[in-house]
Parts: sequence; structure tokens; C-alpha cells
Amino acid sequence: MTAPIAPVGAISGVNLTPAVAAAPEVPSTSATDFATALGKGMDSVQSAQYNADWMAVQAATGQLVDPAQYTIAATQAQLMTQLMTTLTNKGVDAFNTIMNLQA
Repeated sequence: MTAPIAPVGAISGVNLTPAVAAAPEVPSTSATDFATALGKGMDSVQSAQYNADWMAVQAATGQLVDPAQYTIAATQAQLMTQLMTTLTNKGVDAFNTIMNLQA
């Protein structure tokens, strides 16, 4: 004979009360916030590139235990660099478009 099935409310970790949605936080749109975010993004890209370079040296000298870590770090740095380049190009294109509208 099988054990009876417990009701859903009796299972630990299951909350049957409806969740109340909190008011969404409105992000600030000031130029300094965008500049700060862009600066942090560039710092992050530089950090990822430094990490990949450091792991390449570690892999070349045989000190890196798992070579997959280097592959992951190098790919991450490459993708972050491509993203930053794309964002920069899109920003320049948007600026040029706005300047052409004023002419």
C-alpha cells in the first residue's frame, strides 16, 4: 500500500499566500549615472582582459590546474570587448544621427 499524498500546503517551503507585488523602482536617468555605468563597464572589461592575460601566463608556465578556466576567461574577455565595442559604435551612430537632424 502506498503512503497518502500530503496536501500542497503541508509541504515545507511552499507558500500558498499570494505575493504582493512591490512598486517597481524607477531608475534615475541623469547623465552622471550613465557615465558612471559606462565607466564601470569599461573597468570591468579591463579587469576581464587582465584576468585572461594572467591566466594565460599561468597556463603557459604550468601553474594553472584547470586549463578550461583560461579558455572561459579568454572567451569572457573577448565577448565583453565585443559588447563594449558595439555599444561604443552604437553611441557614436546615435550621436551622428542627432547631429544630422540639427543640420
